[in-house]
Amino acid sequence: MHVTERIGAGAPVYLAAVLEYLAAEVLELSGNAARDNKKTRIVPRHIQLAVRNDEELSKLLAGVTIAEGGVLPNIQSVLLPQKGKKAVGSSMSQEF
Repeated sequence: MHVTERIGAGAPVYLAAVLEYLAAEVLELSGNAARDNKKTRIVPRHIQLAVRNDEELSKLLAGVTIAEGGVLPNIQSVLLPQKGKKAVGSSMSQEF
């Protein structure tokens, strides 16, 4: 039995539409990331930021490595300075 007997006539058209939609989605989000960084050209970093900041695309491309994409900036909340509190002795130097 050949593979062509199992695939309907509309399957290639549907697949092309799905791929076109995914490409348009990634390009739109990547363009937004480039514009946010005041750039006019999309580079792999912008694609990485776009994909990883979108929940559904990140899930779809979870096992994909984007070359030259870098990592998402992430600072644990416990490492951030607490709001409303002054650092005690922050202007004083350490004395031994």
